Amino acid sequence: MLGLVAVVAFGALGPAGARAEERRERPARPGDVVSAEPAGFGLLPGLLTQKTDGWRITYRSTGATGKANVVSGAVIVPKDGRKGPRPLVVFAPGTVGLADKCASSKGRLSAVSLLFDRGLRRGWGFVMTDYEGLGTKGDHTYLVGRSEGQAVLDAVRAAQRLPQARKSGLTERSDVGIVGYSQGGHAAAWAAELHHTYAPELKLRGTAAGGVPADLGKAFAYNDGKGGAGFAMMAAVGHDAAYPGLGLERSLTKEGRRLAGLARTSCSGDILAAMKGRQMHTLVDPKAAPGGRLFERADWRARLTASDPGRTVPDHPVLLFQGTSDELIPYEDVVRLHRTWSRTNPEVTFRKVPFGTHASTVLFAVGPVMKWMTQRLG
Repeated sequence: MLGLVAVVAFGALGPAGARAEERRERPARPGDVVSAEPAGFGLLPGLLTQKTDGWRITYRSTGATGKANVVSGAVIVPKDGRKGPRPLVVFAPGTVGLADKCASSKGRLSAVSLLFDRGLRRGWGFVMTDYEGLGTKGDHTYLVGRSEGQAVLDAVRAAQRLPQARKSGLTERSDVGIVGYSQGGHAAAWAAELHHTYAPELKLRGTAAGGVPADLGKAFAYNDGKGGAGFAMMAAVGHDAAYPGLGLERSLTKEGRRLAGLARTSCSGDILAAMKGRQMHTLVDPKAAPGGRLFERADWRARLTASDPGRTVPDHPVLLFQGTSDELIPYEDVVRLHRTWSRTNPEVTFRKVPFGTHASTVLFAVGPVMKWMTQRLG
């Protein structure tokens, strides 16, 4: 669930406060671009060496309950003179927090910049989503699987419909790949499962998902009282945002409400520090759930379980990867997801990263993921 923040500047080009290029109103479709603003990646030696064009965008998507929403993100293409269809990789960021200021498209790019650099040098375009409610109206629906997966797929549609990017070869004819790690791995897994029903027109050639929290209830119990305890509070806020009937605020103690408020208004480092060593049941009113076990209450358990991937099988090649020493995500949960998918899809493969922690696994995996995706995108 932890996102790595790469040392890459992603800022607006041109004068401060430049107006977004608003798209003319028309019947709304998921993936339609609402606004686009020129932006760019700063070039840093050894990290990002390819000159690029970029845009910070907002686009239409669909929430977990089917309600239309607007999501923010970013599109980047290499300045290489290519005009024909170029491959497009959608990057699903890891955890950055719940506050709008934390959104990856606003400069906190949760990525391994080497992946971007290698892909850009191969001529790939990239699009990144901030997910629902992160940089746009409402609370971020953190780890709500359907919302995340649809935001990922609609980001691809948005990149393909962005006129400026179309001039550089991002079109409906582009082969597509999905890459995500941690929260992004969860989102990528969901996008892979939803592809054939939600966005079957996309030419999706492969999904690489790592550090996937494949069983949210188990992952939260795994981190309870430890350094990753804050992830459970962020997910509680996120699921309450998607499903207000869960009634998070009235289920928490005064201290629990304070920490939920902190989660809503801060980036991940702040809430993780505040929640370090805390146990979730001590922040829940025992009248709302026996023993404070909120996530074991029937309504909460049903919603969390519904956000676990593994209910359907992706219709394309998938690479799952996981570190054996991951302190945040149980290794066996990702192995189980692989078994579930590979029973009926032999193109689902698993790569074990020996001794990989949550942070180090993504660094070790950049090379293998890039090689695997290159075999599918060229």
